[in-house]
Amino acid sequence: MPERTQERGRERGQGEDGERHGLLRIGLAEVYNPSMVPTLRPGDQLVVQYGAGVRVGDVVVLRHPFAQDLLIVKRVVGRRPGGWWVEGDNPYVHNDSREFGAVPDELVVARALARLRPPPGAGQRSVAGLLSWAASAVRPVGSGRGPLGRLAGRSGRSERSLSRRLRAR
Repeated sequence: MPERTQERGRERGQGEDGERHGLLRIGLAEVYNPSMVPTLRPGDQLVVQYGAGVRVGDVVVLRHPFAQDLLIVKRVVGRRPGGWWVEGDNPYVHNDSREFGAVPDELVVARALARLRPPPGAGQRSVAGLLSWAASAVRPVGSGRGPLGRLAGRSGRSERSLSRRLRAR
């Protein structure tokens, strides 16, 4: 089921071609599809860096090659002729390169830095439940590069400002 893309307007210091002038571009993406379970669940927010370099193991937000108004979240698993090979972490969902092939560099929108899990629903208000949520609410994602990656294994980088929002499935 196609999902609409929601992006906010340009940030200050951003040129007509979408490039920033020496500033780090950070934003949010919301996960709506189970293709990245168990790493990401529907309702999770991702702190993303726009225009960041990509390596194998990174979690990225990209435009779907067949419906470019649709943003999807996938893990980069390799480089192939024609672009990046991306797959979801959920083996039962095949809306990835196994379906549409390699993704050109220009369709990669952002690299995920961290996952923000939403607070538990009204049914889980115990102290133990809240402590468990707090311990897992913010997690780095990605290949392990950057300052947090060395400390947390398969992880991403730190966040600076949250100024843009995407909807991705």
